[in-house]
Amino acid sequence: MSDMFPSDDSSFPAPSGKEVDRELQEFLMAEKQKAQLNAQIHEFNEFCWEKCVDKPGSKIDSKTETCLTNCVERFIDVSLLVTNRFAQLLQKSSI
Repeated sequence: MSDMFPSDDSSFPAPSGKEVDRELQEFLMAEKQKAQLNAQIHEFNEFCWEKCVDKPGSKIDSKTETCLTNCVERFIDVSLLVTNRFAQLLQKSSI
């Protein structure tokens, strides 16, 4: 079995320490951003639930559905506004 997979295969060069560090940093940054997004979504869900759902039942009534829809839409609006504002600030600072 070891003949099929030689241990010193030079056709796949090992990445340098700097490449590994850069890849690790990029991976960690992506994971941090995912965690922040999940935390924000969780907070948003709790906020909209507390605001819109008086008493849970087997069905969502139209008033609750409308409230949840509006809450989600406002959340998306604010997220886009903040994202666009940060993009503008980054653009101005890089000029």
